[in-house]
Amino acid sequence: MKSSAKRMKVLYKFLITLLLLNVVPLTAQEKEKTTKPVPEAKSFVTNHQATFSGKSIRYKATARETYLKDASGEPVASLWSVAYTQEGVTDPTKRPVTFVFNGGPGSASVWLHMGMFGPQIVKVNSDAQKDDGAAPYPLVDNKNGLLDLTDLVFIDPIGTGYSKVIGKGKVEDYWGLNEDAASIAKFMRQWITENKRWFSPKYIAGESFGTTRAAAVANDLEGGGQNMALNGLILISQALDYDGSTSIHDNITSYLTYLPSMAATAWYHKKAGQGKQLEAFVEECRGFTYDTYAPALYRGSLLSAADRDAIAEKLAYFIGLDKGYILKSNLRVLMHRFQKQLLADKGLAIGRLDGRFMGDEADDVSESPHLGDAASYQISGAYTAALNHYYASALKISMDRPYLTSNDEIGSKWRWRTVADGQYWEPTPVNVARQLGTCMRRNTDMKVLVASGYYDLITPFFDAEYTFARNAIVGERVTFTYYEAGHMMYTHEPDFIKLSNDIRKFLSE
Repeated sequence: MKSSAKRMKVLYKFLITLLLLNVVPLTAQEKEKTTKPVPEAKSFVTNHQATFSGKSIRYKATARETYLKDASGEPVASLWSVAYTQEGVTDPTKRPVTFVFNGGPGSASVWLHMGMFGPQIVKVNSDAQKDDGAAPYPLVDNKNGLLDLTDLVFIDPIGTGYSKVIGKGKVEDYWGLNEDAASIAKFMRQWITENKRWFSPKYIAGESFGTTRAAAVANDLEGGGQNMALNGLILISQALDYDGSTSIHDNITSYLTYLPSMAATAWYHKKAGQGKQLEAFVEECRGFTYDTYAPALYRGSLLSAADRDAIAEKLAYFIGLDKGYILKSNLRVLMHRFQKQLLADKGLAIGRLDGRFMGDEADDVSESPHLGDAASYQISGAYTAALNHYYASALKISMDRPYLTSNDEIGSKWRWRTVADGQYWEPTPVNVARQLGTCMRRNTDMKVLVASGYYDLITPFFDAEYTFARNAIVGERVTFTYYEAGHMMYTHEPDFIKLSNDIRKFLSE
C-alpha cells in the first residue's frame, strides 16, 4: 500500500508539473488573442466653397486618422487631424501650409479651430459680459479666415480629440515635452511627404503650451535625418520660459512679468489709471517694473521702511489694490489673490485666461476663485458643442469614441524631463526659448509673430518681451502685436479681426 501510494504521489507531481508547463504558453496565447487588432484608419473627405477676405475659395476638407509607427513598422498611435487644402492649385511651391495646435498639455485644437482659423467659427460674447449659456450657439462663416492665403492642418496631440495610442503603443511615449514634440514633428514630415509639399512654405501656429510645443517641434524638425526648415512661427499667448508665467512664492521673475498685466486689468475694470490711455499706463508700469520694482524685490528685507512704504503706494496706484493689503503681501501679490481681490467689493472674481471675465462666487473670502476660471467655464460649452456639431454636419465625421477637447489625465502624467532616463537632471522651469534662438540662427529665413493680450493673466505680455529680449533670439525677425483682450484674444471681435489681419500681413511679407 505504501509503495502504491508513493507511485501515485510521484504521478500526481508529474501531472501538476506538466500542467504548469502547458499553462504558461497557453496564457501568452490567450493574451495575444485578446489584443485588439489595429483597425483601418478612418478618413472623411468633403468638398466646399466659401469666401475668405473677399475671395471665393474651393477647398477640400480631409479629417482623418494618421497612424504613427514604431521602429519595426507597427502602428502604435493614431493621430487625428483636419486639413483644409485649396483645390485647383497649379503651383504648390507658392502655397503655404500652416500646422495649427493648442496647448495644455492636454488640449485639443478645438479653440483655434472653432475660434480663429476654421472655415466656420463659434461666437461668444465679445465683451466678456455674458456666459455662453446653453445650446444652440451662433456658428458663423469665417469671412476673415486665411484659406485664401494658406492651407491649414489642425493637429490633436495623442490623448486629445480623437487621437490615442493603438496596438502596442504606450502613452508614456507621447506624454512628455520631448516625446510630444517628436510625435508632432513625425506627423508633419509624414503629411508633407504624402501631400508632396516639401517645397511649400511651412508655418506653425500655436497657442499657450502650443507655443512651447511649436519651438520644440521647430528644433526637432531640424534633426532626425530629414531636416525640415520652417518659414515662421505664429505664437499666440507665448509660453516659452515658464519662469515668467508661473505665479508662485519666491519666483521673483513672475512678480515682475505679471505686474504690467495686473495694471492693464485694473485699468480695464476702472480700478487704476483712469484718465490715461491703456498703452500709456502700461508703458508707465513697464518703466516702474524695470527701474524701481525689480531692485526693490532683490533687496528683500534689506529694503528700508520708507522705501517699502513708497513701493506699496506705487503698487496700489498701478494694480488698484489696497495699500495695506499690498504691505501685508510683502509687496508680492500672487496672481490668484489678485483675481480674488481686485473686484472683492463687488463679490466678483476675475478670469485668469482673460481678466475681462468675471465670476459671481458664493465664497467671497476664499483666497482664490473657487468656481474655477470664469474665462474658461463661460465659453467652453459653446466651443465643445460647436465642434461636435460642425464635425457631424459639415465634415460628415462619424467616430466610435467621444472627441476630448481636453484631457486632465495628460497633465498629471506629463513628463517634463528634458534628458533621457539615466542621465543626471535636476528639475528646472521649462524653457524652450533658447531652442527657438538656435533655430533662428540656423535658419535665417525663420520669422516669428508674437501675439499677446493685455488682459492675459496666464501668459503675460511683459513676459513675452522679457523672454524675447534674451535667449539668443534674433530680435529683428520677431514681430510683437498686442490686443485688448486675454489669452484667447480672438473671443473679442475687434481683436479677432486685428489678429487675422496681423497674421495675414505676417504670411504675406
